[in-house]
Amino acid sequence: MRPVSNTKSVLNAQEWKQMMVAGAQALELKKQDVDALNVFPVPDGDTGTNMFLTIQSAARDAEKAAGISISEVASAASMGSLMGARGNSGVILSQLLRGIAKGLDGMVTANPLQLAQALQSGVDTAYKAVMRPVEGTILTVARETAKAALSKAKAGGSLLDMLQEAHKKGLESLARTPEMLPALKQAGVVDAGGQGFLIILGGWIGALTGETVKARILQEQKINSETSQTKEPNQGNQDFIQLENLEYPYCTEFLVKGTDLQVERIRQDLLNRGDCLLVVGTPEVVKIHVHVKNPGKILDYAIQWGSLHQVQIHNMLEQNEAMAHAMKSKSSGSAEVDELTSMKEYGVVAVAMGQGIADVFLSLGVDEVVLGGQTMNPSTEDLAAAVRKVKAHNVFILPNNGNIILAARQVKDVISDREVHVISSKSVPQGISALLNLNPEGERNDNLQNMERALKNVRSGEVTYAVRDSQFGELDISAGDILGLVEGTIVETGQSLLEVAKATLAKMDWKEHDLVTIFYGEDTELQEVEQLKTWLQEENSNVEVEAHPGKQPLYYYIFGVE
Repeated sequence: MRPVSNTKSVLNAQEWKQMMVAGAQALELKKQDVDALNVFPVPDGDTGTNMFLTIQSAARDAEKAAGISISEVASAASMGSLMGARGNSGVILSQLLRGIAKGLDGMVTANPLQLAQALQSGVDTAYKAVMRPVEGTILTVARETAKAALSKAKAGGSLLDMLQEAHKKGLESLARTPEMLPALKQAGVVDAGGQGFLIILGGWIGALTGETVKARILQEQKINSETSQTKEPNQGNQDFIQLENLEYPYCTEFLVKGTDLQVERIRQDLLNRGDCLLVVGTPEVVKIHVHVKNPGKILDYAIQWGSLHQVQIHNMLEQNEAMAHAMKSKSSGSAEVDELTSMKEYGVVAVAMGQGIADVFLSLGVDEVVLGGQTMNPSTEDLAAAVRKVKAHNVFILPNNGNIILAARQVKDVISDREVHVISSKSVPQGISALLNLNPEGERNDNLQNMERALKNVRSGEVTYAVRDSQFGELDISAGDILGLVEGTIVETGQSLLEVAKATLAKMDWKEHDLVTIFYGEDTELQEVEQLKTWLQEENSNVEVEAHPGKQPLYYYIFGVE
């Protein structure tokens, strides 16, 4: 790839493709650093991974675009990011790319001012997509970046001048995010989504200058140390992994559980066995995502390390064909009449973070369960594929995780032959409460209101462990401590699983309610569960207690009190 002149004033379709690819490659190299920028010290930092999978999908579709205009490539990247969006950060990124595509609509090439205006269009679109925008996040960083780009472009700056000034101002904005969000300041981190966005922008600049991604990141580290409080640690000599192609049609994803799991060795062993490799985790739990020709060989390799859990294998060729059919139907207005006439009125898709929880949802009448949750956010495409399997005119999606709601809402943009309704459940107990308030004979609007209202009737709690030393409020937290959370906020820490579970339930005012539901995880001993149940019954025998093997990873307990 040839470097461009510093005075270049026109961006073409091929260069935009190269920028998309470079942005994805840059974030692939740095995604674990972004994951580590987690406000809470719990084992679910996945912002970098979610954003990488989103921009990777955008880059893949951009590369496939056959058109010769920058408008066509931007549109393809937008659709790719929409379908690959995972987590709130990934969805916001997809909205930024969607707005950029709107700004470039109809253009064969783009000059600096047009590209800057497209960046501003991306920011406007992203802000509109978020119901309650919060400053000090990726939105703030993107807004300040676009503002700087517009100012430089109006002053007559070249493409490089404009993007470099935007990146510089973005870094300054990122450094200020802890002052805007107290939680960031207390945790001693900058906003993860903003960091991820600037890494992508750095990749775009590198594509124009001809720098390799690694060289660009080293340069950014130097700039960061001189101009801001943010510092991106060097990843060393990690190799790039090329973007996906359909030579490897099976998307294979699973967890390995064991002892002394060697994450880096597993990653190295799998480097040449497929494409789009992702290996993250701890010595006890490792998540593997890879695209391969033969999933069985990967599973045979992994089982040597420990037990396999939450195995998911998707045929991407089939998914792409289904997506193409859906988009064609959407544009033509056609419908499969025979299928529609045999459909029921209501169906439900639920997200579950463990097979036991999935079984509970299925027993309560859910049509399709998508396995996912903390550290494993399903994409918009995953959720859309599940919706298509449900033969119902109205399909309700229960995300059961606050970081999945935005991706779920995007399903409406790619499904045309039925109504999709997203219930804003942020936890498994909320999802179950909403499900129990679905009346198969009721009116649609009544069901929507009743299901949303039901979310307020249950309190949710979790017990997990700390992955690093931290300070949260008045709590001094050490790596390995047991943590209790209520509605997503850390309220208790300690060394004893039983004592932390008791304290967490106490802060949920469990004695004042009628029912306590317990989902215990894969790593929770039955003896511990029985001790907790006994304590609950001794403390207040009037409260009903239900315990289910949720089989969820990372979380010892999920509590629901209603």
